[in-house]
Amino acid sequence: MTDLVLVEHPQPHTAVVTLNRPERLNAMSIELVIELEDRLQEVAADNDTWVVILTGAGRAFCSGLDLKDYGIIPNIDGLSVGRIAQRSMRYYSRLILTLRRMPQPVICAVNGPAYGGGMCLTLAVEIRLASESATFNATGIVNGLTSTELAASWLLPRLVGAAHSNDMLLTGRRIDAAEAYRMGLVSRVLADDEIQAEALSIAARMCEFSPYGLAMTKDILWVNLENPSLEAAIEIEDRNQLMLGFTENLPEAIRAFDQGRSPVYTDAPRRDLFDGS
Repeated sequence: MTDLVLVEHPQPHTAVVTLNRPERLNAMSIELVIELEDRLQEVAADNDTWVVILTGAGRAFCSGLDLKDYGIIPNIDGLSVGRIAQRSMRYYSRLILTLRRMPQPVICAVNGPAYGGGMCLTLAVEIRLASESATFNATGIVNGLTSTELAASWLLPRLVGAAHSNDMLLTGRRIDAAEAYRMGLVSRVLADDEIQAEALSIAARMCEFSPYGLAMTKDILWVNLENPSLEAAIEIEDRNQLMLGFTENLPEAIRAFDQGRSPVYTDAPRRDLFDGS
């Protein structure tokens, strides 16, 4: 059987996770969702992976729930219909928390349609790139359901504001890449044949930094998204920065600058603070 989710390591410290149902526009069957959860957990636990790229095979990122082949979750013997439904939903929604909890920053290369749950996956990552053919759509409302799924009602307003979010989630209209960029849903728009290379280039640049610094920056970006207090946000930033300050990274950055070379960060404990040198 073909793997529904592919994991490749095309360059040092970078994992590319690809949804692999191109014949169904990478629609979210339960089998794909379970496999995606498993692969993301494996990548998260890989200490040699510092940055992750999430994308789709073929001409789409993900068309959302597969309405013709959504499948049945495992281990439902003895459960009522309501309990099966609740557990089924959590197979999908837990992907958002898995992406959030991964220590690695995630770049989403949206290489075509990102609809429904597929759009929601893009909202859960730290960096979104769109190909010129990318489109975004909240399909739940179109299909007689609600567009408030997989954390869309929490994530989308924080990315694009309430006005744009309400418009997208209530009208079900399609947003093209140019409009997604204008409203701040994506940070860059690239030609279809350039998006993968650009995602790899961005990942390579990020991998020149400290993996500890990347992971801690991701953590605090998310924590302060929920933090209502300016003073509390500054306090947690201060502690975050101090933790990195106790490594050899800053002295190495200074040495590298003086020597005209690129720094090599090891995240090793800083020696000069304790040995008197």
